[in-house]
Amino acid sequence: MTRPGSRPSARSAALAAATSGAVDLSGLKERAPAPPAQAGPGAGSTGGGALEPVVDVTEATFEDEVLRRSSQVPVIVDLWATWCEPCKQLSPLLEKLAREAQGRWVLAKVDVDANPRIAQAFGVQSVPTVVAIAAGQPLADFQGAQPEAQLRQWLQAVEQAVEGKLSGPPAGDVDPDEPEPEDPRFTAAESALEEGDLAGAEAAFQLILDEEPANEEALGAIRQVRFLARVQGAEDGAIVTADGAPSDVDAQLAAADVELYSQAPEAAFDRIIAVIKRSAGEDKTRARTRLLELFELFDPAEPVVVAARRKLASALY
Repeated sequence: MTRPGSRPSARSAALAAATSGAVDLSGLKERAPAPPAQAGPGAGSTGGGALEPVVDVTEATFEDEVLRRSSQVPVIVDLWATWCEPCKQLSPLLEKLAREAQGRWVLAKVDVDANPRIAQAFGVQSVPTVVAIAAGQPLADFQGAQPEAQLRQWLQAVEQAVEGKLSGPPAGDVDPDEPEPEDPRFTAAESALEEGDLAGAEAAFQLILDEEPANEEALGAIRQVRFLARVQGAEDGAIVTADGAPSDVDAQLAAADVELYSQAPEAAFDRIIAVIKRSAGEDKTRARTRLLELFELFDPAEPVVVAARRKLASALY
């Protein structure tokens, strides 16, 4: 989560590396000799030097096609099985998105039945399991089929998390990076923030969104400004007040804001989920809406958000 009051940036978005260090891939480096280079699906590049968007990976090719390749671009490992019905929905969608990405990331397909050591290294408990690898380390993962919109959001977060940290595709595939000029509209909004003028900052970001409704930086910024304004409006002792009045929805939401601002997101999310469980009608809807708003302050793949979404699903259904 970017602390409210600073400008969020697609380039500075960071995924919490929940699985980093928890998955030991070192054993897969001691592999059998790689087979000769081929031009089929298992090849890692095309004749022109560009990265092949989809590769079939085995235990023999894992080091080259996943660990080494991930120093250039993120590698999305799709762990699947021929008997898995959800895999038949997810894998074609991942392949389509990989081709659309045009080398920004590579899809590595692993048949877990044919490659049990890879499945064991990732601790696969069910398929499909999808793991993002960057610089040889697991970055984020999920299990089960996902709708396309949510999958695109997850992949975008992965790309943003590693942007500028990897060597990139082979030279000639993409244009060289160029410094981005300052946007005067953001400069005005940031100046208002620095002066403590939250209303002015919100208005400035809203002007950007009026012109560009899909501007991700402005969307993220205005969410954080609104959150900061709520926190500053919260009364002293909001948490104590809420703890003494569990049925007061307004008090619970205010306390959750304070907890989140105090870098205790799990406590904030759990507080609102508890409200959702014991509420009905408008109160339940209001609490759910607030929780989703707080989720938007984070990268969608952050473990605390993933866990809270699961708890929310249980609370609703």
